[in-house]
Amino acid sequence: MSKLPLSAAKDPMGAAIYEYHTKGKAAKLRVFSSQFDEDEIPVADLFRGFDEMPYLEKVALEMAQGSILDVGAGAGCHSIALGQMGKRATAIDISPLSVQVMRERGVNARTADFFDPTFVEQYDTVLLLMNGSGIIGRVENIGKFFDRLKVLVRPGGCALMDSSDLRYLYEDEDGSFAIDLAGDYYGELDYQMQYRNIKGGVFDWLYIDFQTLSYYAEQNGFRVELVVEGEHYDYLAALRML
Repeated sequence: MSKLPLSAAKDPMGAAIYEYHTKGKAAKLRVFSSQFDEDEIPVADLFRGFDEMPYLEKVALEMAQGSILDVGAGAGCHSIALGQMGKRATAIDISPLSVQVMRERGVNARTADFFDPTFVEQYDTVLLLMNGSGIIGRVENIGKFFDRLKVLVRPGGCALMDSSDLRYLYEDEDGSFAIDLAGDYYGELDYQMQYRNIKGGVFDWLYIDFQTLSYYAEQNGFRVELVVEGEHYDYLAALRML
């Protein structure tokens, strides 16, 4: 599952982050999916400060303690906020361009892949934010995800991960949900990004409801605590080894 590293020719988000960092503005970061209409990610949001962050992210950053790993850190906004709190964070991303930007912003960052089996350092807190469950890709990969947490989370530590339950997309007017239980899990999506003329590859992205996460966590030797729920089917969970 290792994706390390992204080449500049296939790294639209890294290109957008680099341009915004160097020029103070960026073009549209376009997002495509076979399931939904075209969307975009406001690049400025990747540089937001603590006060601009969603409530779930603020709670996670306040809870994080000890040595902290910021997974898929992008432009480094979470690591920067942690540093302002006097906390120690290491940021990783598979985008060398993003890592370059983070380093120039004063973040302790390096190019690394969460799923790389040679990445074996341990941390008290592993942060997976901005729908951190997305990196799992598909439900069938969730065992590999928990295997990596067993390596990276120090005994007594935890992973803090946010996600969303997408069932609201399938809600009928009468309040019932038109979900095909015989099909793929409804939170499995595919995405592709484009920034200017730079187009990335198609990748899987997982949104997982809390009950399903809890089930697989228990199967893989973890317990999950629902820390806080957001305003729209989103939540923050703490994952700890049993």
